[in-house]
Amino acid sequence: MKVLVVGANGHTGRLLVEYLANNSDHHPYAMVRNENQEKDLMEIGAVEVVVSDLEEDIGRVTNGMDAIIFAAGSGSKTGPEKTIAVDQEGAIKLIDAAKSSGVQHFVMLSSIGADDPQGPIEHYLKAKKIADDHLQNSGLTYTIVRPGRLTHDRATGKVELAEKIELMDERSIPRGDVAHVLAASLEIDNAKNKVMELLSGDKEIELALKML
Repeated sequence: MKVLVVGANGHTGRLLVEYLANNSDHHPYAMVRNENQEKDLMEIGAVEVVVSDLEEDIGRVTNGMDAIIFAAGSGSKTGPEKTIAVDQEGAIKLIDAAKSSGVQHFVMLSSIGADDPQGPIEHYLKAKKIADDHLQNSGLTYTIVRPGRLTHDRATGKVELAEKIELMDERSIPRGDVAHVLAASLEIDNAKNKVMELLSGDKEIELALKML
């Protein structure tokens, strides 16, 4: 499949492009805002770099794509306005464009807590919830992945996946494992039309998706 990775120059997005290029039969297309990022992304496996900005007209970026993986984010150092513009409204625009283009599968990188927004990052979780709800109501085949705290630790290939994980404590998940789950969601039918929370655990990723 032709897979558009949105937010491809982010920490998780880059790992996702690299994973798709080296561990799947899919063809990753990298969507970024800055054309200067093209060379680096082509070097790690992007078939093509698509320059477009979620805060502006995204035009026809979804045309010809079989799947979309939304891994974009406004970043932890931005305010509520930027969060709404990217994580909420940008995602909604892309979902609508994907539906118009006949995209087969839309995979959303969300966050644990998006089902019940509260706490210090409530504005971020509210934006993710609105985008997640829009995707679920869009009619598209979807997968929504809600990881806990993301780390730069080495990926283990083992996770805990569930519709709801009650006991989080201080547990986290390496970004590489999140990228693996996002990519594997394209392959495993059981991941379709599911919302899942994700932390490090003891099950192989493909098995965990099949058991969800």
